[in-house]
Amino acid sequence: MFKFFLIIGVVGIIISGIFIGAWTGGQQQRANFHSESEGHRNFRTKLAFFSGLIGVISLGITGLIYFL
Repeated sequence: MFKFFLIIGVVGIIISGIFIGAWTGGQQQRANFHSESEGHRNFRTKLAFFSGLIGVISLGITGLIYFL
């Protein structure tokens, strides 16, 4: 159970970082901002938020399992 929540947490954080654009440079971030529509940007942000939330909750459950 520990490994399951750990993997889900790490994958959720990675997916969130990819969709929010956390690992891109400044020029790439500006290019992405100007080349996408507002609807696409909102969808990408919502997806990043929910996957990050799932990742943080899963890592929290992992911490509880580990320390209890």
